[in-house]
Amino acid sequence: MAKSANLYARIEPEVKEEAERILTVLGIPASNAINMFYKQIILQKGLPFDVKIPSTSLVDLSVLNEEQLHAELEKGYADKEVGRTKPAGIVFADIRKDHDL
Repeated sequence: MAKSANLYARIEPEVKEEAERILTVLGIPASNAINMFYKQIILQKGLPFDVKIPSTSLVDLSVLNEEQLHAELEKGYADKEVGRTKPAGIVFADIRKDHDL
């Protein structure tokens, strides 16, 4: 199908730059990524990810007892098993940004 519709969206410049930097590494033009996102909205009949308020607090492992530590580790393992992972560099950058570090 020919691409003939235009989409105009205003987004934060930093978000655009970081996303486009990642897309460039992946070899995906921004217009293709947006098209993929829209197709996933159609397939999922909604957003293709959970929309929820993220936890604003970090888990301080030094104050957890053994049972609590194992529970946190199990959460991480479960996330890995279903593919809910991010590269460490992105995670640390997000933490620094979210917590003004």
